[in-house]
Amino acid sequence: NLLTTLLSQRKLPLNGWDDITIENVLQDLSLMDSNNFHGSIGVGEREGRICSDIVRRRNFGFGHGVGRSGELAAIQPKAAGSSLYAKLTRFMTLHALRVAGFVECQSCLVVPMATGMSLILTMLALKRQQQKQQQEQEQVELRRNPQYIVWPRIDQKTCFKSIHTAGFTPLVVDMKLNGDQLETDLDAIRAIITEKSKENIFCVMSTTSCFAPRGADDVEAIARLCKELDIPHIVNNAYGIQSSETAKEITRAMRVGRIDAVVSSTDKNFMVPVGGAIIYGQNKQFIESISKSYAGRASGAPCLDLFVTLLHLGENGW
Repeated sequence: NLLTTLLSQRKLPLNGWDDITIENVLQDLSLMDSNNFHGSIGVGEREGRICSDIVRRRNFGFGHGVGRSGELAAIQPKAAGSSLYAKLTRFMTLHALRVAGFVECQSCLVVPMATGMSLILTMLALKRQQQKQQQEQEQVELRRNPQYIVWPRIDQKTCFKSIHTAGFTPLVVDMKLNGDQLETDLDAIRAIITEKSKENIFCVMSTTSCFAPRGADDVEAIARLCKELDIPHIVNNAYGIQSSETAKEITRAMRVGRIDAVVSSTDKNFMVPVGGAIIYGQNKQFIESISKSYAGRASGAPCLDLFVTLLHLGENGW
């Protein structure tokens, strides 16, 4: 009955489930994958074979991962159970985001990579989207290849390395000192965009939380500026789902400005092992394009960890 309700409502259960119930559901879902069919011996190249019984038990018999070669969120014909928990995790995560205060969020994607790599995937999907839009333009001279990402400085390597790995050049904007806190220098951001010309700016990447004395970026002001100048805006919200104030600010920014995507860590916000992230935003089409940019199938472990944790917490626990 609990599983039937979950399937019909597609959101967090009101109260968390006990461990036995969750394990029984996992076993039932696992039996829906072809590698666990009784008497079945697969002869294909993707049969979900597992040699060690320890590994089998650790993964509840799930061996196919999630997604297909062309899309991270696609259903696998050989893995109905894995596909189902992946879909349910996505529904529950979107509900959890809205409960946390991200009420403008319309779509989300659970990604089997930590924050930095998920930022790279988001940037490359955005680049692909821009290229597609330019190919549809009738006038060739309107096409451009922006290479700069405006990045309010944080003294942490992940964002900086993600920009370089994605093939872009960061334009580092120093923060301004206000009392004992470093804050966003919006005038400096505008100045560097003007200096380099907005046609050469790929996007602005803001950050909601970092180590003191750096404060959170003024995401709302940056979003307003990006909307004014028609420049994409990606938000590194690695830690921020757990902060109601951050949720309110990002929600306001989505309403009055431009935010193309937000990236958050699963381990920092949902108390699961390192290895996953959530990409979310208002534009369903863009979030789906990120899913379609992922190459190959993906590990199901981060998604399964989040699935179990959300069922354990329920809406009231969350």
